[in-house]
Amino acid sequence: MQMIEDEIEISTKHGVMPAFVCYPSEGGPHPAIIFYMDAPGIREELRNMARRYARQGYYVILPDLYYRLGTLRFDTHRRNAEMSVVIRTVRDSIDDAKIMDDTAAMFGYLDGQAEVKPGPAAVVGYCMSGSFVAAAAIHFPDRIAAAASFYGMRIVTDKDNSPHKSFDKIKGELYLAFAEEDPVVPAETLPVMKAALEKAGTKHEMERFPGTHHGFCFVEREIYDRPAAERAWSKTFDLLARTLR
Repeated sequence: MQMIEDEIEISTKHGVMPAFVCYPSEGGPHPAIIFYMDAPGIREELRNMARRYARQGYYVILPDLYYRLGTLRFDTHRRNAEMSVVIRTVRDSIDDAKIMDDTAAMFGYLDGQAEVKPGPAAVVGYCMSGSFVAAAAIHFPDRIAAAASFYGMRIVTDKDNSPHKSFDKIKGELYLAFAEEDPVVPAETLPVMKAALEKAGTKHEMERFPGTHHGFCFVEREIYDRPAAERAWSKTFDLLARTLR
């Protein structure tokens, strides 16, 4: 399957946001997927994952969510304690409200593309983008038919605006995958999340993969777990096919 790829710029209320897009050259228009990055940010590993989504027949947009700070790129193969401090700092410079502004701008861009099929779209995200995925499903319920989060952070917090407190606003279907060992997603938050989903009547599937660690879907990490990652991919592809086709 031949793919079309491009580096674009999207005008937002906060500035100009770069993004990578990819989609099949034939068979369009294609349903849209917004792919929110993880904390280490834009890199070829994420572009490869975007390509894998696109090969299923979707128009995928991978935005650089750190654009407010300039162009930030981290060589994750050389990650050490000092780099981790910087990554955590820039991660904490954005929040759900800012990313929802960016998401609105992305929908504005997508609506103007002939290659994008009008109607339902999906959001997917990893690590820090767990709360962004949930927030998007909450804030854009009539647009987002599917949302998938992988070891997503901050979906359950003690704040008044914690995403789990607004699950009743979601109209789409969720897939939530978690690692068994995860220092940034406390295990005690998962039953709270599950109870909130069930109380809200949100259509969902939630899995916790035995023996896995945070980041298990990333091929370039030492903790990559191929069987678990492939199951998560398969579950996500099934979700997208059910909701966007």
